[in-house]
Amino acid sequence: MIKEAINTIFARRSIRKYSAKSVSDQNVTIMLQAAMAAPSASNRKPWHFIVVTSRETLDALGRAHPYGKMLLEAPLCVAVCGDKNISGRYWMLDCSAATENLLLAATALDLGAVWLGVYPREERVAVVRKILKIPENIVPLNLISIGHPDEKKEPRTQYDELRVHKEHW
Repeated sequence: MIKEAINTIFARRSIRKYSAKSVSDQNVTIMLQAAMAAPSASNRKPWHFIVVTSRETLDALGRAHPYGKMLLEAPLCVAVCGDKNISGRYWMLDCSAATENLLLAATALDLGAVWLGVYPREERVAVVRKILKIPENIVPLNLISIGHPDEKKEPRTQYDELRVHKEHW
C-alpha cells in the first residue's frame, strides 16, 4: 500500500483556478512551517516568505507576471525569496526545496497551488521586487498562487523509464 506522503506527492498538481474562499491563517502557518522544514546548505536557511492577501497586491502581481493571471482570482500568494548574502550561490536550491515542501503541504491541506517562476528572469525580479518592496540583497525566486481549488486534476506520476540510468549513463 502506498503511504500517505507518496499519495500527496502524486496528488500535487498545478492548480490555476480557485474558489473565492480565503485560506485560513492556520493553513498559511502550516504551509510556512513545512517550507521551513526543507533542507538547506550548511543549514543556513536563506529563505524569506512574503504572504500576500491584499486584493490590490495580488492583482498587481497577476498583471505583472506573464503567466500569473490566476493571481487575479487567487486569495493568497506566497513569494519565496532568498538572501543571497546568507547562502551564496546555493540560496536558489534551498529556496526551491522550501517551495516544494510548501506545495506539498498545500496539497495535503486540500488546497490548490501553482509555482510561478521569477528568478532568473531579471525583468520579473525587478517588477516583483518593486511591487513587494523587496530589498536588494533579497531575490524573489518565485510566486506561489494558492487557494481552494475550483478545478480537479487526477493524481499522477510522470515516471519515465527512459530517464533512469543505472550505474552509469
